[in-house]
Amino acid sequence: MPNRAQERGRPKLLDRLAERLPQIVVAPSFLLILVFVYGFIIWTGYVSFTKSKMLPVYKLDGLRQYTRLFSMDRWDVAYSNLFVFASLFIIVAIIIGCLLAVLLDQHIRAEGALRTIYLYPMAISFIVTGTAWKWMLNPSLGLEAYFQSLGWESFSFNWIVDKDMSIYVVVIAAVWQASGFVMALFLSALRSVDQEIIKAAYLDGASNTRIYMGIILPSMRPVFLSAFVILSHLAIKSFDLVVALTGGGPGYASTLPANFMYEMTFRRNQIGIGAASAMMMLATVAAIMIPYLYSELRGKKNG
Repeated sequence: MPNRAQERGRPKLLDRLAERLPQIVVAPSFLLILVFVYGFIIWTGYVSFTKSKMLPVYKLDGLRQYTRLFSMDRWDVAYSNLFVFASLFIIVAIIIGCLLAVLLDQHIRAEGALRTIYLYPMAISFIVTGTAWKWMLNPSLGLEAYFQSLGWESFSFNWIVDKDMSIYVVVIAAVWQASGFVMALFLSALRSVDQEIIKAAYLDGASNTRIYMGIILPSMRPVFLSAFVILSHLAIKSFDLVVALTGGGPGYASTLPANFMYEMTFRRNQIGIGAASAMMMLATVAAIMIPYLYSELRGKKNG
């Protein structure tokens, strides 16, 4: 028979377990993230300072891999492509997404169907998107061949095989896929704007354009910032879209840093170079995320 001290101790033990239950539930996933995300980031950073080639070695070699990285023309092209791709992708996707959201905010007919149509591309994998656009833009199979079959013999759209234009093909496919997602973000924000302010503006005789440009869109600054961060993340880690659409070509004209890292690490057995390029990608992400997190934390602190 349990004594009274044991009976009194059990409720206290159960209460303590109940208090610690959230930490107990979260602990395994936190440990996995700590090891398999941050642990491997630290490992990759260390390897980038070694002579690692086919297999990792752990003898430090200074900045040799970074010196080699920045002397490679292929890396220069990949990093330049990232800025071109990211800039156009983010700007165009935000503009199109914002315009679509404003259109749907007018409570037009078949809004639900249109919203689904615009958002559907985001549900498709980048591999499928890249493959579909590769068929459409193939000069011998896609749009060029179709318009020429209609009698427009001079029509030409061969960007996918043009080394100077191939990166813009990647931009087109990425914008097509992401614009619907941006539209959903903006539409949700538009529907949450205080309607009393809008009614007051209408009573003052303000036009729709002035209301949107002067009242609604400026109040959506946090949504613009969130869309920018999400699209920047998608742009920096873009890999499968390039693989499916252009294969990084012609040559390596449309290569992005993620493709460069994969090529060096797994095909050319240059783990050190691959690790160095991965750390440069991480630095690019950090350059975007740190100011964003700082502004968010500062806003909450001031609030």
